[in-house]
Amino acid sequence: QVQLVESGGGAVQAGGSLRLSCVFSGRTFSSYAMGWFRQAPGKEREFVATISWSGAYTYYEDSVKGRFTTSRDNGDNTVYLQMNNLLPEDTAVYYCAAGAGTWNEADYDYWGQGTQVTVYS
Repeated sequence: QVQLVESGGGAVQAGGSLRLSCVFSGRTFSSYAMGWFRQAPGKEREFVATISWSGAYTYYEDSVKGRFTTSRDNGDNTVYLQMNNLLPEDTAVYYCAAGAGTWNEADYDYWGQGTQVTVYS
């Protein structure tokens, strides 16, 4: 059984920061690229960021470039999303996922349950 458990969501004022964590269990964590997706109210789920199995490569959606950073600790089976200078439009449920490490959610095999991020002005 593969499980991804997310934490770190909450409410923050615009300009603030949050760090999301996602702990992976059940398979060999370092064999998977990891991705972050988000779904805002009434919107489709969208790609946010991805990180390769080694952590050497990252890629970000344009709207979060320069503000968000994803990293991973394979020893702790944990992937992180550091979110700085948050904007109200970042408000969404954030999901971590394990898979092939593309922008396409169909390329991910396992998903966390999501954590709510709310940014108010």
